[in-house]
Amino acid sequence: MSSIYANRERADFDVPEWRITGFSNIHNHELLKSHDVQLLPAYCTMSSDDKSRICMYAKAGMSVRQMLRLMELEKGVKLGCLPFTEIDVRNLLQSFRNVDRDNDAIDLLKMCKDKKDKDPNFRYNFKIDANNRLEHIAWSYASSVRSFESFGDVVVFDTTHRLDAYDMLLGIWLGVDNYGTNCFFSCVLLRDENMQSFCWAIKTFLGFMNGKAPETILTDQNMWLKEALAIEMPRTKHAFCIWHIISKFSDWFSLLLGSQYDQWKAEFHGLYNLHSVDEFELGWRDMVDTYGLHGNKHIVSLYALRTFWALPFLRCYFFAGMTSTFQPESINVFIQRFLSAQSVLENFVEQVAAVIDAKDQAASKQKMIRRNQKVSLKTGSPIESHAATVLTPYAFCKLQEQLVLAPQYASLLVDESYFVVRHHTEMNGGCKVLWAPHDEFISCSCHDFEFSGILCRHVLRVLSTNNCFHIPYQYLPIRWRDSFSPTSNYGKPLLVPTSGQPSGNIQMLQSMVSTLVSESMETDERLNFACGQINLVLSRLKEFPGPSNGVNDISYDHSPPDSLILPEVEDSDSIVQSFTGNPHESLTIGKLKERRSDPLRKRRRCSVACCGQFGHDSNECPLMGSDDINGDGLGFL
Repeated sequence: MSSIYANRERADFDVPEWRITGFSNIHNHELLKSHDVQLLPAYCTMSSDDKSRICMYAKAGMSVRQMLRLMELEKGVKLGCLPFTEIDVRNLLQSFRNVDRDNDAIDLLKMCKDKKDKDPNFRYNFKIDANNRLEHIAWSYASSVRSFESFGDVVVFDTTHRLDAYDMLLGIWLGVDNYGTNCFFSCVLLRDENMQSFCWAIKTFLGFMNGKAPETILTDQNMWLKEALAIEMPRTKHAFCIWHIISKFSDWFSLLLGSQYDQWKAEFHGLYNLHSVDEFELGWRDMVDTYGLHGNKHIVSLYALRTFWALPFLRCYFFAGMTSTFQPESINVFIQRFLSAQSVLENFVEQVAAVIDAKDQAASKQKMIRRNQKVSLKTGSPIESHAATVLTPYAFCKLQEQLVLAPQYASLLVDESYFVVRHHTEMNGGCKVLWAPHDEFISCSCHDFEFSGILCRHVLRVLSTNNCFHIPYQYLPIRWRDSFSPTSNYGKPLLVPTSGQPSGNIQMLQSMVSTLVSESMETDERLNFACGQINLVLSRLKEFPGPSNGVNDISYDHSPPDSLILPEVEDSDSIVQSFTGNPHESLTIGKLKERRSDPLRKRRRCSVACCGQFGHDSNECPLMGSDDINGDGLGFL
């Protein structure tokens, strides 16, 4: 029997995890031969694609043995070497026959109506065909709509699963939050897989999300879905999930390439991860020539659709790390928690809700643990310390990876604002970094920041070489900030006194707020009670007099240096509004942006204690006088 030795250690952010330290490859019995392994229950698996294909064959009137033989030919395996047996197929078909599709659909609609009556924020929509049969149905929860408001910039629409017992396609809308955790947005069941069905699904989803479309969306390589998205979301950048494409490589190329398959696959990964379009085009031609893939229908199709999956064509768009080849594992685990061929439609919505609630509660507790644990710094750089106070542990880890690699690169000044950054082992090439402090702009030709929202090693190298000890706040996106960090207020540090103020009370208040949010999220009753009590406290708090504009005002000196004051991210008004839902704050930011347009204002700093920002003085402060849009002198606070 083989033995694996593991120790429990503390990883990054002091989170315990198991790590393998040894492996003993000693067996006390003979191993099964390869053609016998599939007979073991652990190896007997039937994928979603296999189930869908069996369902299709059953509709065509094929016998079970004909199904098995045809699938063996399709997969290129020997007779009897499929990962499932005839009995497994017969059991699957029997489960289909035991389903009362029409009555279950009626029960599902009744359940949705009852849930809507109990929770007005629950959203659902459905379509009935000419025979009064359920054709499509979609639903979303109140928590999902709130999540989409904050993290709906990048969406995955997974349509690779089916409820085979009901012969319906299952589509799931997912995203990723600022902690790198998958969040659920909506679910849809479609009777038919065509452009009209997908158009209905997309329209319904947009209706659930108050008409807000994502910036980018990832889907399977489905041409009907591609056309539907072009019609219903014309301004959304559409890309194909690379993991869905790679999952088909074995069927497409393993027999064709034989012993060269693994080497070809490695070269494909290299082409996929390139930065330059020209390098991709040249490398693709070389790959096709080397492996003799001219005329192969899959290669021809992939190349024709290269702008939908190859990273050199996508790096100028924000994807929040969802293009990673490791992403499908977490998504599949999430989906499999409530997906089953035996699912009863009446209970399916509740099954999904229960899984989401359990996942959200576990994620909230994990976030609180990580937030309260000490961050492990690796470089000792002031930039690293600064980022650790602003970003979530997930985003900080990504930035830290780039910081660790940055010293391996040389930064060469070409002219006043143009740098070439290349690895120390390279004599030519490299990335081009434009840095104009006075114009408040920094950019790299690798486009990693635009793609992931995390600054690349090239930019970090230029900043550190030129004595910048803080990352400009424009390049710490709200999308990746910790909502409890001292600098979560839309790029401006929260006001922390330097003297004369009981800072211990402020720290205690921040800790209490953090605990309050954690405890309130446990149940809806707790959340409603907490919101009501906070409203009462805020009403009482506003009755107290605000700070005066006298000589004894407290001074605040935690704003970034003047040389690092950069404008808000482009279209920041819409971003802030989508994250907060407060139009007043967006208007205030808009006023400040108008004032920034005057270059003479940029060097002046407001002396008002609650502001302290550059670009105006106390006489023009938007937080004072008639410009106080909130009417309570609180401004951004």
